[in-house]
Amino acid sequence: MAEREKILRYYRASGDEAIAAQLLDLAENTLRSRKYKISDFLDPYGFTIAETIIAHYDGRLVLQALGGYEDAERNKAVFISNDYLGKVDSPIAALQISWDGRYDHLSHRDVLGALIGLGIKREVFGDILMQGEQCQIIVDRTLAAFVLENLSDVGSAKVSVAEIALTDIVAPEKKVKEIKTTVASLRLDVIAAAGFGVSRSRMADEIAADKIKVNWQSAKNSAQTVKQGDVLSMRGRGRVEVCEIIGQTKKGRTSIFLKRFI
Repeated sequence: MAEREKILRYYRASGDEAIAAQLLDLAENTLRSRKYKISDFLDPYGFTIAETIIAHYDGRLVLQALGGYEDAERNKAVFISNDYLGKVDSPIAALQISWDGRYDHLSHRDVLGALIGLGIKREVFGDILMQGEQCQIIVDRTLAAFVLENLSDVGSAKVSVAEIALTDIVAPEKKVKEIKTTVASLRLDVIAAAGFGVSRSRMADEIAADKIKVNWQSAKNSAQTVKQGDVLSMRGRGRVEVCEIIGQTKKGRTSIFLKRFI
């Protein structure tokens, strides 16, 4: 109980106590059942909470990620007892949504909005993979039949939906741009502007509009200090990883190495 309260107190300050409590409950129920328990879909930050929790169980539990494909961004956390030798049944399904690209051009936001519009909570579906005139979505298996039956429109576009095998998921191609530059400071607006290739004033506006996240959490403000290892994500523009803060130049600027994932 002391360890549980310690973990909850740590995440209470950042407003993540509720998700931490849910994951702690899953871990404790796994220990009692000596089998496995599976969470809803988590964003990368949520999964780091699961990793923090698992570290407090002294090797009695194993943590696996289930997102439908390798390197998925949103994953279910699977807590598995070391005493369990059976198979983990997959709780996810993949759906393919298609439309006529001659007349309609749909975005990730359009598809996300259509799913939310059906009353589906974000935590019960995973990644949305856009692929020209179609997209693939990863969903909780219990949700698949509902989406197949009810999703007929995305915005003004008529769509068709079909279930596909998880092996037919087409993982997005990774496009990485390496950026070596110098900056005046390690403020968020400065680093993000350098990484995403926009002006500092525009980046300040994007931060104020809550379009920038640091380690998948909403940015506090433009003056927030960025650290080595931080991941900055910008709605519609991908993400930037702060790989290395190299040091000071002779002119007093800071040399940094970034990777931008598009």
